[in-house]
Amino acid sequence: MPTTASPPPPLTLEVLQQFRVIYGSMRQHFREVEERCGITGSQAWALQEAERSPGIAIGTLAARMGIRPSTCSLLVDKLAARGLLEKRRNSTDHRRIGLHVAARGRDVLQALPGPAEGVLPEALAKLPEVVLKTLNINLSELTRRLPGREADFAGMPLADLLHDGDAKP
Repeated sequence: MPTTASPPPPLTLEVLQQFRVIYGSMRQHFREVEERCGITGSQAWALQEAERSPGIAIGTLAARMGIRPSTCSLLVDKLAARGLLEKRRNSTDHRRIGLHVAARGRDVLQALPGPAEGVLPEALAKLPEVVLKTLNINLSELTRRLPGREADFAGMPLADLLHDGDAKP
């Protein structure tokens, strides 16, 4: 016999609605990036970082994006295959490969509707440090209590998590 659960407290519903706003805003932004630029949000972010730092290494790019190097390498390969990004050997150290935005990649970046990294990282960057630290503590507590949490999702770009409904770490 099913048990009738009591409705969630108003504060729980209010916090849940805030998560819905965050999720919906991110989804809407990345959908607009894809429509205007023809690439995913994570690809746009990688391309933008390569524009900011010509010759950037894949490992450095991965660290800036907070993703695994293998994930970053796949992003770079897709961008290079489309002629948006070029891989060039370093003139002094031929073992090192640097990334450079191709002319077609610059055209794509011109069409960006907002920050390539997404609206959430931009909003987080604008928070005062004390607020960000408090948010970090509280979200750590929430994720600790989350049933079925998968820590490997932390190494995946948000745009990919929102784009691919069955994303797996």
